[in-house]
Amino acid sequence: MTDLTELTAVRLADGYRTGALGPVEVTRAVLERAGRVQPEVNAFVRLFGEEAVARAGESQERWRRGEPRGPLDGVPVTVGDLLPVRGHPTLRGSRTVAPEGPWDEDAPAVARLREQGAVLVGKTTTSEYGWKAVADSPLTGVTRNPYDTSRTAGGSEGGAAAAVALGAGPLALGTDGGGGVRVPAAFCGVLGMKPTYGRVPLYPASPFGALAHVGPLARDAADAALLLDVVGVPDARDGSALGPAPGSFAGALAQGVRGLRVAYSPTLGGQVAVDPAVATAVRRAVEGLAGLGAWVVEADPDFADPVAAFETLWSCGAARAAQRLGAARREELEPALRELCRQGAGRSALDYLAAVDVRRELGRRMGLFHETYDLLVTPTVPVTAFAAGAEVPRGSGHRRWTGWTPFTYPFNLTGQPAVTVPVGTDEAGLPVGLHLVAARHHDALPLRAAHALLTAGLAGPPPLPSGPAGETRATADAAPIAG
Repeated sequence: MTDLTELTAVRLADGYRTGALGPVEVTRAVLERAGRVQPEVNAFVRLFGEEAVARAGESQERWRRGEPRGPLDGVPVTVGDLLPVRGHPTLRGSRTVAPEGPWDEDAPAVARLREQGAVLVGKTTTSEYGWKAVADSPLTGVTRNPYDTSRTAGGSEGGAAAAVALGAGPLALGTDGGGGVRVPAAFCGVLGMKPTYGRVPLYPASPFGALAHVGPLARDAADAALLLDVVGVPDARDGSALGPAPGSFAGALAQGVRGLRVAYSPTLGGQVAVDPAVATAVRRAVEGLAGLGAWVVEADPDFADPVAAFETLWSCGAARAAQRLGAARREELEPALRELCRQGAGRSALDYLAAVDVRRELGRRMGLFHETYDLLVTPTVPVTAFAAGAEVPRGSGHRRWTGWTPFTYPFNLTGQPAVTVPVGTDEAGLPVGLHLVAARHHDALPLRAAHALLTAGLAGPPPLPSGPAGETRATADAAPIAG
């Protein structure tokens, strides 16, 4: 029998259309799977339970009448707990957020999902205020990797990535300010996308400003493109939102990669030390792109590591978020986040504007780079998932998460679209991600390349080691779930 939790959103919609599947049975199966894996990986802040089943029932009736609201009607979707969902607390992984609310407004992407009839099944764990690249927070504890629960799921959207990997919903929405969608997607063996800045509107505005993007997580490119088609539309509440997309992202997937000009940069010109297993898996996939008809050369983008500028902007954003809390509540923040806030508060306006200048120059350089190359390909992360509960790999010498994410945060500075797709594992069976970056406004290109790799069997989620997590042992730090 088909396991309903392993079906993609596209296949679910096909089943609803023919009557072979019903949104209620699918939603109940997803909720059951989510509850079963929660003690093992700690992916959820809360599940919406019977509320989700009730929305699925309404969807089922629409499908029966032949009147679905859209292609995601009845499809289960999870939402990272940095994005507001009407009627449920958005706690941002922090004890500083008052649960009582009011919680009376959806984020734009959530509103589009609700309008389309998608079934919101729960909110997933993040780092506190999304500040670091692992999903550990004072409020919900440690989120663990589905492939090895002694390892991190990555972050900030580790709960979303783990949920998709384990079948607790085929689709997820998350935020990406320096890799928040792409890093956990790479660690958990799923696809994650950061669209062009403004393609998916964001409200309330992030304190991290234009670094913050909203994007999909899925098991394949077809699902991610479908979700982007739904949420990537203007919203009056976001003054930075782009106009309507030039066409359907899902419809562009079949164009493939033949003739695309691809620059493969394995180490950003020697700036990044990459784990050999990661390098091997990524190179194999790049060779696969060439075999599919892309024109591939080794070429490095013309920039030095912009980490200092990124950390200036990032720390100022953190300080701004904390400023709204007041001095007493700030003491409840995670110690490392408090330190980041102090650093940001100590920066001057000239420091900030100097970082903005670096950002603009980086954008100029990448704009020129993409006049020659359609896609830049790198590893997503130079390492695979490391010990859970740590911000950096032990023994790495890095002090902060930016030390081991040099392939992701530069493209938050530039606002470019980027997709990570799983392309193999290391010797321990931990997933490896390939990173595809395109010029601004060319969001279809990295999705097309990911789709080509997936359909050719050159990419895809690795098999989980021994069935769904949660069936073997429980961990003591799993967060309680509110219904």
